[in-house]
Amino acid sequence: MGHAAQKVPGWKLVWHDEFEGSEIDRTKWDFDIGNGFYDYKNHAWVPGWGNEELQYYTDAPANAAVKDGRLTIRARKEALHGCGYTSARLKTRQRDGTPLFTTQYGRVEFRAQVPWGKGLWPALWMLPQDDRYGGWAASGEIDLMEIVGDKPHEVLNSIHFGSTHPKRTLITTVYPLPNGSTVADWHVYTVEWEPGEIRFYVDGVQTGSHQHWWSCSQLKNGQGVEARKAADLNPWPAPFDQRFYLVMNVAVGGNFPGAPDEATRFPAELVVDYVRVYEKVGGYGPTKPIGKGQFPWQVKKKA
Repeated sequence: MGHAAQKVPGWKLVWHDEFEGSEIDRTKWDFDIGNGFYDYKNHAWVPGWGNEELQYYTDAPANAAVKDGRLTIRARKEALHGCGYTSARLKTRQRDGTPLFTTQYGRVEFRAQVPWGKGLWPALWMLPQDDRYGGWAASGEIDLMEIVGDKPHEVLNSIHFGSTHPKRTLITTVYPLPNGSTVADWHVYTVEWEPGEIRFYVDGVQTGSHQHWWSCSQLKNGQGVEARKAADLNPWPAPFDQRFYLVMNVAVGGNFPGAPDEATRFPAELVVDYVRVYEKVGGYGPTKPIGKGQFPWQVKKKA
């Protein structure tokens, strides 16, 4: 059940959803709809959300609803518009690009029960509002929680950055849940994002800390190219120095988890107790200095 937000020392609550009503608050959340998107820069339709995903996202109550102080996002095995599954993806950004809520730095918490099974790809994550530095992933992505569908004992935290696809860079931390727990149990997934540092936590246990990333906006034939020298980079700490919005979804299939099998249970339900965003009391201070060895050309290649 939803309940009053707890005070976090050093942080001030600035935005939250406890899901106490009878409907999804459309002043806070909008929905992606369909099985892909139109890439206006390249004038092309991108099916499967760029990952060959199998679900069709809807805003129907069967796929996303609030009840008893919780939000449930439900992936269902049913045919719709040529897809074999339906699901939902909620975000704090309207489909026309208008922001409902964004944050630049802060502490973000999701308390959730997460579905698992081969071919399921639930995620709690963040994307840049304006793609200031170029298309994915030159403008960054922050993933508080995702799983390989048939590995329910492992939580993945990731940051995506670098150049526009296909030359993006990914750093992932795999956290084994203790004491035989799985993602189907209640857990709190947190990121603390400050200028020059991003820290991930699961149930208050720090799972990773990142101070090394970069962003390159250069393109060749419409695609990102790998940065070769410091002058190719956007100023530190790009891309993680702009406003991001929140995303919650359950994808089905695709390049990451593979296809579901007969053992995968549907409906698959992601249940969210609350989402809370805090800002740091007293501000964030100076940007943490960049370290060494984080750029592609500084990594020693194997012979």
